[in-house]
Amino acid sequence: MTAPPGRLVAYLATSADGCIAGPDDAVGWLQEPRNSGVPMAVGAWAERESDGLQFEEFIEGVGCLLMGRRTFDIACDFGTWPYGETPVLVATHRDLSQAPGSVTSCSGDIVELVEQAQAVAGSAHVYVDGGSLVRQALVAGLLDELIVTVLPTVLGDGVRLFESPLPRTDLAVADVRKYGDGYVQIHYCRR
Repeated sequence: MTAPPGRLVAYLATSADGCIAGPDDAVGWLQEPRNSGVPMAVGAWAERESDGLQFEEFIEGVGCLLMGRRTFDIACDFGTWPYGETPVLVATHRDLSQAPGSVTSCSGDIVELVEQAQAVAGSAHVYVDGGSLVRQALVAGLLDELIVTVLPTVLGDGVRLFESPLPRTDLAVADVRKYGDGYVQIHYCRR
């Protein structure tokens, strides 16, 4: 008997206005120091210990990462490949000749993509990354967990995690934690 597949999980950071990237797919704002003088947190939240799910801890339970091509291109610009030897499937029809050895291209609709990733992951979780793939998985009813770390910054423009049209989707809050200096990490689940 084979073990059931792991859960399909999205782990993302957004601005307070729901952007996962700024204009031109910019992600530097996620780590840039603040020049405004406004602290990351105040009051009780500032005093609270950080207990959020760190990326390194999260990736340990991941057997395969399924990402979109735009997200892959952005990750390649980080300098150091952030996913180590974790198998990565990139949904693309374009060449991946410069990709690390753990990266493979894949294609199909969202159901086929998730099935391919689950075959690689076995009973471990599949981490879905990239706004378009996360939205598709949510619409298809495939996304089991959504972990969103909200930064206290309003970008005003950029790539939104949830763009219209999306059907109403009810989620349950499983946990709310402090991440880092003052970010709010919300763990949603569907089942």
